[in-house]
Amino acid sequence: MENLMVVYRSCKVIWTLLVTILGYSSTLPVGDDSMCTAEELAKYSIIFTGKWSQTAFPKQYPLYRPPAQWSSMLGVTHSSDYSMWKKNEYASNGVRDFAEKGEAWVLMKEIEEAGEKIQSVHGIFSAPAISSGTGQTSTELEVHSRHPLVSFVVRIVPSPDWFVGIDSLNLCEGDHWMEEVSIDLFPYDAGTDSGFTFSSPNFATIPQDTVTEITCSSPSHPANSFYYPKLKILPPIAQVMMVKLKKNQLGLPAPYLNLPAKSNEIIDSVSETPLDCEVSQWSSWGLCRGLCRKTGTKIRTRFVLLQPANNGMPCPNLDEETGCEPENCV
Repeated sequence: MENLMVVYRSCKVIWTLLVTILGYSSTLPVGDDSMCTAEELAKYSIIFTGKWSQTAFPKQYPLYRPPAQWSSMLGVTHSSDYSMWKKNEYASNGVRDFAEKGEAWVLMKEIEEAGEKIQSVHGIFSAPAISSGTGQTSTELEVHSRHPLVSFVVRIVPSPDWFVGIDSLNLCEGDHWMEEVSIDLFPYDAGTDSGFTFSSPNFATIPQDTVTEITCSSPSHPANSFYYPKLKILPPIAQVMMVKLKKNQLGLPAPYLNLPAKSNEIIDSVSETPLDCEVSQWSSWGLCRGLCRKTGTKIRTRFVLLQPANNGMPCPNLDEETGCEPENCV
């Protein structure tokens, strides 16, 4: 009987330990961010640089109504329980509204609801829009050891539903925060509008498609504004840098800002994307002109669809002439 009591007490202790451990583990966030043992809070300066220049992206480059530019940045710091957007998954209504129209209200509401429901959001941050394709904007963000992930979106303007952004970048590396990170950004299609060009009219994608990366060969259609079949990869259309702020830097202006105008010229010269001339199909042959019973001539024409740029292939002849026998001769 005494042995049974000893076994009982041992089992009770083990059970208590299991309950305690399981109870503690259930309060931890799910995913890799649960491994962050760095100091509880860290602040970063985030600097977004637009590299959308006419030299790097000469095809159909928007010059007016409206010219090439970037929307404001909308971002969030969060745990792995929340996702703002993901490649190859469907965009939420909020991301759709932001990517198509630059409207942030629904996306803000989605973030707020996720934060209230599962405590997965630490904070929201935003940065001003950029009125040209090249330029910079910045803000500050705060991450938490239980919310070390960063996500954001910036709309490409004008475009059907195209954007750039980051999905769930982890700024925590075990027991410390990353000091600095720089990432090249490439365009994404939200999968909610079927336009091929920057200035395409609104034409909803039904049924909705998933978020996909736009490349130099996909969508594989000559009308695609990013279609450069001679390239292996598109040049980066933007870049983002995050720099950890020391305590004595908090509240100071972000670094790397107010670069001189010459910096945009440097950005433009980095990637010179050649653009070949594109011409239409030949027209039908015109009437045969000439004297009766003598060889005449007839002409067909074509026109330029796209002017060459950056040492691309020049345009071929736009008219062609051939011999013929005049008709309706008496």
